[in-house]
Amino acid sequence: MTETAARLLQLLSLLQTRREWTGPELADRLGVTVRTVRRDIERLRELEYPVHASLGSVGGYRLEAGTDLPPLLLDDEEAVAITLGLRSAAQGSVAGIEESAARALVKLQQVLPSRLRGRVDAIDSATVSLGGPAAGPRVDPETLVVLAAAARDGERIRFHYRDKSDAQSKRFAEPHSLVSAGRRWYLVAWDIDRADWRTFRLDRLDTPFPTGVRCPPRELPGDDAAAFVAAQLAHARPTRSVVFLVHASAERLAETFRVRPEEVEPIDDRSCLIRTSADSLEWTAVRIAHLDIEFEVKEPPEMRRMLHDVGTKLLRAAGICGNQARADVH
Repeated sequence: MTETAARLLQLLSLLQTRREWTGPELADRLGVTVRTVRRDIERLRELEYPVHASLGSVGGYRLEAGTDLPPLLLDDEEAVAITLGLRSAAQGSVAGIEESAARALVKLQQVLPSRLRGRVDAIDSATVSLGGPAAGPRVDPETLVVLAAAARDGERIRFHYRDKSDAQSKRFAEPHSLVSAGRRWYLVAWDIDRADWRTFRLDRLDTPFPTGVRCPPRELPGDDAAAFVAAQLAHARPTRSVVFLVHASAERLAETFRVRPEEVEPIDDRSCLIRTSADSLEWTAVRIAHLDIEFEVKEPPEMRRMLHDVGTKLLRAAGICGNQARADVH
């Protein structure tokens, strides 16, 4: 790297760390004259960095927001902090940004110096959240990075996989996409040995190994990877149709009970019907019983029995049973 190029990078880094610098301040930091600073600022502008200069006896410079995000120059501490934050976000600590965090993590870890990787791993392994471990299975961030990079680069990978019956197998696949669904991650890939598309849960996937073999992109069936995973999950688990009459407006229900808009049928301004599907009647019963809203079961009959069983269990836990329960209820 030439002396001028190195100085431009140092100048850009300084402009990113503070809102405004005077010409003499930058000259002192860079060990050059104010005139050289002005020339370097012009070079940055030629490279389309939006550097604004203010008028005055000494002048001032600041890097403004542009139409594109310029390359960010990070010191060691900043790189470690951002990597740890992305690892946390990629594992679902912030809902809705998991996939974006995974893509950013791939880019950052690809260029992260080896001396910093050890620091990141040490801090990550020694850090415990006050709230304890997050609900649901955890995914190794390194696994996310390897698979996301393979999907991006069109590279075939090998890995070990454990299915829902704990049967182990070796797989050879072409990764297409990573999909975050709640607390779970899924890999959508073309399974080479089975000559078909497959969905793999990442918490069951182990030791992914890039082969270095590139493959042409394949067209995924369906609209997109997320829709493909949703369809696979719906096909894999049996569901039951559940209908509740809820004594609340559709608007109030939407604020408290997570269902799709098409699953709610307004009756009037004080009642509506929920028509939904459930792979667990017990979980659905607990969810709706938790709401501060009166409701009635329309179907299936098994839901009435499930609510009865859940209610009896809660009364026993509260130390209320038999005739005492009926007296306290009335």
